[in-house]
Amino acid sequence: MSTFQGVDERPCDCFYRRATKRSSEDLICVVRKRKTYDRPFIQKGLKAGNRICPRTQQVLSHTILTPNHLVREMISQWCKNRGIELSDPVLLVNEDGITESERDHFLSLLQKMSSGLPEQKEAAKELRSLTKRMPSFRALFGESIHAIPQLLSPLSEGKFEDGIHPELQEDVITTLLNLSIHDNNKKLVAESPMVIPLLIEALQSGTIQTRSNAAAALFTLSALDSNKALIGKSGALKPLIALLDEGHPLAMKDVASAIFNLCITHENKARAVRDGAVRTILKKIRNRMHVDELLAILAMLSSHPKAVEEMGELGAVPCLLRVIRETNCGRNKENCIAVLHTICLNDRTKWKEIREEENTYGTISELAQNGTSRSKRKASGILDRLNRTVNLTHTA
Repeated sequence: MSTFQGVDERPCDCFYRRATKRSSEDLICVVRKRKTYDRPFIQKGLKAGNRICPRTQQVLSHTILTPNHLVREMISQWCKNRGIELSDPVLLVNEDGITESERDHFLSLLQKMSSGLPEQKEAAKELRSLTKRMPSFRALFGESIHAIPQLLSPLSEGKFEDGIHPELQEDVITTLLNLSIHDNNKKLVAESPMVIPLLIEALQSGTIQTRSNAAAALFTLSALDSNKALIGKSGALKPLIALLDEGHPLAMKDVASAIFNLCITHENKARAVRDGAVRTILKKIRNRMHVDELLAILAMLSSHPKAVEEMGELGAVPCLLRVIRETNCGRNKENCIAVLHTICLNDRTKWKEIREEENTYGTISELAQNGTSRSKRKASGILDRLNRTVNLTHTA
């Protein structure tokens, strides 16, 4: 049973009789001017996306359902007098798998996030654990517009004398990561005013686990196209690229995944190129660090003219030819030859390097025969150009 500002109802005549069939959590009644309704029906409306109070026509400030303990006690007493046993309300679980005691515990943890540092650390650590283990706890954050600001309050408001406590920061950022995994939370989390700025700040400070988890959170949030644009406009690519340049093994994969996802949009490609992505990626590929992920990003960036120009200037051609020779991964070969095809179409000065490679190793011919269908097509295109160039030279 829950209190909710909803549609006017007349008191149910069979109010007490229904207690024999359903628990005190599920009954409808009216108490004074506040309305108490069946929790399942309220939840059904909220899950359908209804956020307008049918009684006042106002947007709901939150969707947390408050148990009506007075009515519950009345029903319990009525049943007790008649020898009817009710289920323990603490054990009653709603359709999201959350008990009332768990919901109360969740709210108490959020309140602790505005307390002193010891309470904040304790609450943040528990929220991190609960949102990792229980999808239902992730969903709880979507029930109130105040939940995420409360979670972030130690980072956004509580700048301690020595700065943000690193352990507290790690737990809060990791909780954000856990929340962002829940599909229904992605838009809510990304559009909460302090989330993206605090994730960007976390990319640049804190423990390496904090920085890695901030990158992972940006990756999961960027699954939505609207979030890609929001994250890109917020300036997240520059610190992501800087973290990639540092090359810490724990963070590399998450950072590369975030950059890849963000660069799906043309605007973010331009931002990544401007912020030095091409130079950093080529450096890491030469050092044989996360070659698979970085080649995929490089292939995506090759649709941007400025990126192609930089690749040519920074020696991408011999680097990519070496990768083709050394790797056994078909996808890596495919990404390399696709980038080479684009570079060579835009810069004729690179044909000499390609021709020398082909004469020495037969790299392009081998790929044209044994690569993936896309690799064969790109390699054949390069060979055709090489042959035409040779023919033109002979004719001249």
